[in-house]
This record gives sequence, structure tokens and C-alpha cells, in this order.
Amino acid sequence: MRSMEQSLKNIQGLRGQKSVFYADLCMFPHVHLPLGFKTPKFEKYDGHGDPIAHLKRYCNQLRGASGKEELLMAYFRESLVGIASEWYLDQDISRWHIWDDLARDFVRQFQYNIDIAPDRNSQSNLKKKSSECFREYAIKWHEQVARVKPTMDETEMVSVFLQSQEADYFQNMMSAMGKPFAEAIKIGEMVKNGLKTGCILSQSTIRATSQAIQSGSGGVANRKKKEEVAMATSSLRNPRPPRGYFPPITPQHYYPHQDVAYAMAPQPYAVMNTQPYAQP
Repeated sequence: MRSMEQSLKNIQGLRGQKSVFYADLCMFPHVHLPLGFKTPKFEKYDGHGDPIAHLKRYCNQLRGASGKEELLMAYFRESLVGIASEWYLDQDISRWHIWDDLARDFVRQFQYNIDIAPDRNSQSNLKKKSSECFREYAIKWHEQVARVKPTMDETEMVSVFLQSQEADYFQNMMSAMGKPFAEAIKIGEMVKNGLKTGCILSQSTIRATSQAIQSGSGGVANRKKKEEVAMATSSLRNPRPPRGYFPPITPQHYYPHQDVAYAMAPQPYAVMNTQPYAQP
């Protein structure tokens, strides 16, 4: 009687929530661990990445439990975290009669990670954020390359990595072609330091300088044009004679210099014969 009352209280207290009885909470209550079995430290799957790859890792870690599918199903929860763990706890396990049923539902749920896996095109568009240091960005970029199918060799990897760089880095990292990816990271860090210290001019700086030069030369051209317009206006006001025109020749008169010496009256001279002259 008391157990019935306690059950009613539990039901009333839950108000429609799921049961908290052990038989309902334990998903595999009839699974018994083998003698001496030690739970391995599973690699966790958080709902991102290839689900099939996770199934392979999980089965390899529990290879000692081969033939015991109920054990594989019971411990699969221990390899999940985040949204993957939430998905597992919300499943109706009565539909999972064998391991293949669980694995099939798991892959179907997280298949989208395979469908949106990065490819060469998406890798070439993976740009560095302004808040990232170059090494951090390069390592993250390299981790994404591991998911690209078919896999890239190192030469192709460096080539695609250069294509994903901004113009400032791309032009100064061409020497990384044909070198290991680690060398490309070092060269990228050198370029970053050069841009930071001003030893390497960024494209934005070059464009700004070019615009400033063009603006200055434009000012000189405008002043020259204004001067030409002013000269043309002056010529309209004072027109020049046509070609071949010769002005009339004005006669030139010579006037001796009126010096003081020339202005003096001539000196009188003596007359030797003063008698009148009689004409015969």
C-alpha cells in the first residue's frame, strides 16, 4: 500500500515528466560486464566530424567485446558528448535489436557532417581572421585538410594553402611552393612580422600612396590648365597680328644731340678791308 502511495506521489510530482525508476533510466539493465572487464578511455564524439570514423574507433577500442553486441550498445553512450550524447539518450532502444540497428541510426543522424565535409574549394576559401595569429590559423587549416577526400599530398596542400591567403601574404609567400607545410608556416610568420614592422608594404598602403600621388599630379594639371585658359583670354583681349603682317615703316629723322657746346654762338672774326667796293 505504501509503495503504491509513493508511486502516486512520484507520478504527481513529475507532472508528466519521464519516469525516474531505475528500470526506465537504465537503457541496458540486463547487460552484465565480463569478469575483469575494464572500461577503456573512449575518444569522444560531439556530433561533429565523420560518424563512421567514430564507429571505427569505438569498435577498435572494444574489440575484446566482439560477439557481445549488447555490450557494444550499452557502452556506446560513454563515447559520446554534447548533442551526440543527447541524441542517444532520447532514442527508443526497443528498436535496436542488434548493433547494426544502433550504428545505422547513428550514421543517419550525423550524415550531414559527411555531406558538408570540406573539399579543395572550401579550403581555398578558408581565410585567416583578423583576431587569429598566423600559426593558429595555419594549424586549424591543416586540421581541416585531413577531412578532404581524396587526400592531398603536401605539394598540393601548400598550393591550396597559398590560394587561401590574402593578397599581402600571397605575393610574399610564393617561395613556399614545393616546400613542406611547416616551412610555409614559418614564411607566413615572417611575412606577418614584415607587414607589422613596415618592412613589407601592404596592398592597402600602396593603393593609398598611389591615390595620393595621382591627386597631387591632378592638382598640378589643373593649375596648368587654368594658366592656359588665362593666356587664351588675354590673347582675345589683345589679338596678335596675323602671320605675314608687317607694320608700315615710319621715316626716321635724325636730330643732333643738343649739347651745350653746340648751343654756343660762333665767335666774331676780323675784317681786314673795310673800303667799299666799286663796281667797274
